Amino acid sequence: MPLAIPTEGAPRGRAAAARATRTRILHATLRVVAAGGIAAVSNRRVATEAGVALGSLTYHYPSQTELLRDSMLLFVEEEVARLDALADSLRARDPSREEAAAAVERIVANGAGRPEPLAELELHLHAARDPALNDASRRCFAAYEGFAAAALEVLDVPEPERHAHAVVALMCGLAVRRAGTGDDEAAGTADALLTIMRGAAPAGL
Repeated sequence: MPLAIPTEGAPRGRAAAARATRTRILHATLRVVAAGGIAAVSNRRVATEAGVALGSLTYHYPSQTELLRDSMLLFVEEEVARLDALADSLRARDPSREEAAAAVERIVANGAGRPEPLAELELHLHAARDPALNDASRRCFAAYEGFAAAALEVLDVPEPERHAHAVVALMCGLAVRRAGTGDDEAAGTADALLTIMRGAAPAGL
């Protein structure tokens, strides 16, 4: 029987498979957190949700802190990519105030009904108690503020980075409201955002 000769592609294939498994585990963790909070996270439950062996989960994530941190960082990575694309789209269109506000409202609406935003809220709260998650929480807010600043920048609002905090606070407040009331509607976001823009914009805008 001929010996199997390792090929250059084999290690790459194994690495890709390992990344895919980790991604499945992290998305599963977000779903578990969204459904039952941080307290619901256990190796067995996450492994079942991800459809992987328990040993596979503990191999990739021997500690729960690392599992929660990487889950949040994956969410942040995906949000950064999504928000950067939306910010680039806003800049390319040179929108009016109303169009920019409507774009933010669509972002809020698109988040309704998905488990990830609820998991994000849980992870931010957990980060207040676990310093290991502080950096992931900061990066997530920075991504939102970057998009908000881009929306304000195209409207020539002075100091867009400073006013971006108010826009993000509005979006987070609406997310908490939806989570608590079960109301999936994003209506009213554009009007509230326009109020912030008019207050921050120079006279005549």
